[in-house]
Amino acid sequence: MPIYEYECQVCGHHFERMQRFSDDPIQVCPDCAGPVRRLISPAGIIFKGSGWYITDNRQLSNGGKATTKQLAAPKGAKTESASSASDGAGED
Repeated sequence: MPIYEYECQVCGHHFERMQRFSDDPIQVCPDCAGPVRRLISPAGIIFKGSGWYITDNRQLSNGGKATTKQLAAPKGAKTESASSASDGAGED
């Protein structure tokens, strides 16, 4: 059940109530019996799915899986496997 925040328009009393979605909003202050208004509060957000962290093994644009070295390397930098393959191609 969500927790709703309320504020009295007369005395300024700030309070919270756990209510069902189907419950009617509270309309009377528990301290002074004045009118209250429900406050809008930011909701807690949980991000799920791949791509948020380096360890999530997100998909690369070419369809292959990214390694930790590929994800940690700066853009435009060669990875170790790519640089060793190009270094060994001209040697004999």
